[in-house]
Amino acid sequence: MTEVIPQKTEELKEGFSYSSRPRPLQARRKYRNEVGGNGQETGYRNLMFDRRIVRGNTYAREDVLPVTAQEHPVDLQRKAEKRRAREARKRQSELEQRSKSPPPVDGRRHQPVQTELYLEEITDNIEESEVTCQTDAWMDRPVTPLFVPAKTGADVETQIMPGDLFNFDQEVKPILEVIVGKTMEQSMLEVMEEEELENLREQQRKFQETRKREQCATQRLEEQELRLTQERERRIAQQREVRKKEKETAEKIAARAYVQDYLMDMIPAVFGKLKDSGFFFDPIARDIEINFMPNLLAKVKSKCNEADVARLMLDELIRSVVVERLEAYKSLSQPE
Repeated sequence: MTEVIPQKTEELKEGFSYSSRPRPLQARRKYRNEVGGNGQETGYRNLMFDRRIVRGNTYAREDVLPVTAQEHPVDLQRKAEKRRAREARKRQSELEQRSKSPPPVDGRRHQPVQTELYLEEITDNIEESEVTCQTDAWMDRPVTPLFVPAKTGADVETQIMPGDLFNFDQEVKPILEVIVGKTMEQSMLEVMEEEELENLREQQRKFQETRKREQCATQRLEEQELRLTQERERRIAQQREVRKKEKETAEKIAARAYVQDYLMDMIPAVFGKLKDSGFFFDPIARDIEINFMPNLLAKVKSKCNEADVARLMLDELIRSVVVERLEAYKSLSQPE
């Protein structure tokens, strides 16, 4: 402490100065942004998702109170207890629902079983005791008597003479008429039903025949339509082929005309050059030039050579004869 105080006093006496590196000013924004708790700008937010803003009617809400109103601490404590009790009941109900198992079937019961990783021996024994009681012996119950209602009113007798209650010959007629009438009606109904069934079968048979005829006619029409379609497609294909051939022929004719027109001036020049170069020749003239003329020249040359030899031999003979005669003349002219 004693050494630091003089240094501070000396600095204060000399004066304090501070300098920092210059830095450019940031561009001032048009609107202010919200600054978060860490000092960073969080940007603009939507008011519909801001928890600080209350939306809707606030008169019937418990968590929103007017600014001027203040609840009593007892009411706040009571509400907190109710909330804790409600949460406890909710947790208990969730626990019961989570741990509840289905009821056992008839003749069986549930037995708690340890499912932990390490089994734990249960040493707590439940206190049990047995109690007995004496009951009276079982006595058979007597048979329940039949119910007989009490008699009411007075008995009255009526005498019925033979033939007063029922006359068979007279009473049986309407019964027989009803039975016979019902039998005839049922028979007529059955006959009419059989006739109606027969008519229905006949109508069904006619309908089946008509249906078969219509199916055959439809099948014939479909086959005819198929044949017509195939014929039309074949004709269309033929026309396309003819048009294609005509187009190819026209293209070939046009190409041939173009080639003829193009080669009209080229052919004479080419043939002239080929003729000048000896590509086109007469085989007879060529045979005479190649085979006959050399042979003829060779033979003429041989004949000429023979004539020259004969001429030389003749000249030699003449010279020898002349020389012999000159010598003979010389010998004759010399004197003896």
